Amino acid sequence: MEPARLYRLFSSPDLEDLNPAESRDPFHITRLPKLDAKKQAIRDHFDAYAGRRAYWECKAGAYHDEQVRYYKFLIPEGLRVLEIGSGLGNLLAAVKPLRGVGIDLSPEMVKEAARRHPTLEFRVGDAETLDLNENFDVIILADVVGHLLDVEAALKQIRHLCTPQTRIIVSYYNYLWEPILRLSEKMGVKMPQPEQSWLSPTDIANLLHLSDFDVVKVERRLLLPKRIPVLSMFVNNVVAHLPGFRALCLSHYVVARPRLRRPERPYSTTIVVPCRNERGNIDAALRRIPRFGGRQEIIFVDGHSSDGTPEEIRRVMAFYPGKNIKLLVQDGQGKGDAVRKGFEEATGDVLMILDADLTVPPESLPKFYEAIASGKGEFINGCRLVYPMEAQAMRLLNLMGNKFFGLAFSWLLNQRIKDTLCGTKVLFRRDYERLAANRRYFGEFDPFGDFDLLFGASKLNLHILEIPIRYHARSYGTTNIQRFAHGWLLLKMTVYGFFRLKAV
Repeated sequence: MEPARLYRLFSSPDLEDLNPAESRDPFHITRLPKLDAKKQAIRDHFDAYAGRRAYWECKAGAYHDEQVRYYKFLIPEGLRVLEIGSGLGNLLAAVKPLRGVGIDLSPEMVKEAARRHPTLEFRVGDAETLDLNENFDVIILADVVGHLLDVEAALKQIRHLCTPQTRIIVSYYNYLWEPILRLSEKMGVKMPQPEQSWLSPTDIANLLHLSDFDVVKVERRLLLPKRIPVLSMFVNNVVAHLPGFRALCLSHYVVARPRLRRPERPYSTTIVVPCRNERGNIDAALRRIPRFGGRQEIIFVDGHSSDGTPEEIRRVMAFYPGKNIKLLVQDGQGKGDAVRKGFEEATGDVLMILDADLTVPPESLPKFYEAIASGKGEFINGCRLVYPMEAQAMRLLNLMGNKFFGLAFSWLLNQRIKDTLCGTKVLFRRDYERLAANRRYFGEFDPFGDFDLLFGASKLNLHILEIPIRYHARSYGTTNIQRFAHGWLLLKMTVYGFFRLKAV
């Protein structure tokens, strides 16, 4: 594609002619939209620095490399990506989009970006009056919100470019660094910036809420924006994530999603019931699962039971001919393997896990359905640690371990997770398919399945929501949990999660 065709200009009723020299540029641009004085000053500033922008980015290489690294972690390759304030287009190019569009107020920046990245599309445009007729999977606003005169207006324009699965990523700098950044500009080690607004993550979250977005998570990164062998890696990958130090980091990232609306039709559901030696609970599970949503499918996945569980499942399948019931036998071992097999065979829009021990009441499943169908969350996790439990429902050491892992995961995922190991988890099948396709990032590391799903949901930037449930004691069988062996394994997986989710 010719570079001239990559350069577009948004249509506008208020246009002014460029001077003759500008009209002869190779991009054939003859008119630009009129701007008010403040916006024109911002455009003039970045036009003036366009030719030297690469030089300044090189001088701040540690900062820009960290920004690129984290955006590549947040954005899988091969998506439709729009960047507002795209500058030279280096960040947009780094995330390797299937379709990449960059918007910038500065014509000179756009020319330079189109020259550097001819496979991408760059356009001159004002984010506050943006008018595009397409949707994107990810929309980036990196270090640009401070230059917008009306952030809310820009976000409302962006809202029209979203699908229900679109993610907005807004990154900006910590105002505590303002004196250092201004001093760096005066010393000639940082590119000068025009006056801009300062917005904290809380301010950005509020503006997103006003523009019909919900915040998924907030992350703070980069405590030492300078390349110092060994020290920079240790400080930025470890120290920067510790309580107290996080508030001092230079950069913050806010990930948000469009506020979802209830669909026109009910979602169909698949309820996967992993079971091993649970013969006495099978009939009760089927009797107690309520009707909700659209078409309902129930899949039992047997883990090589020795107490006649498969035979009992076959018996109830014949006894309840009006229910859509399937029986699968897992190939490997562990609940995680059983859940994956059940999900692979599922046909419902919404996937649910119900443990066959019935310690989580089947009667609570409609709450999970309502939470995901109404758009309140995209990954719904049960929480056993809010309401009082029945006696003997959970041993003291198990309770303490669950509370610890809840705190650890809230920190790891940047979303509130009080109970990581509650067996009841719900998500859309479309999201599970993306999670499974991305599983190689974490590997086959989790025999329980809980961490596999939570890590995967976080990597996809899904909005995680917890539903408090009343936890009951078993009425049949014995637990398959080995407290100390499994506790040690969970601790190792938490450390592993740190290096795959935080120290990236």
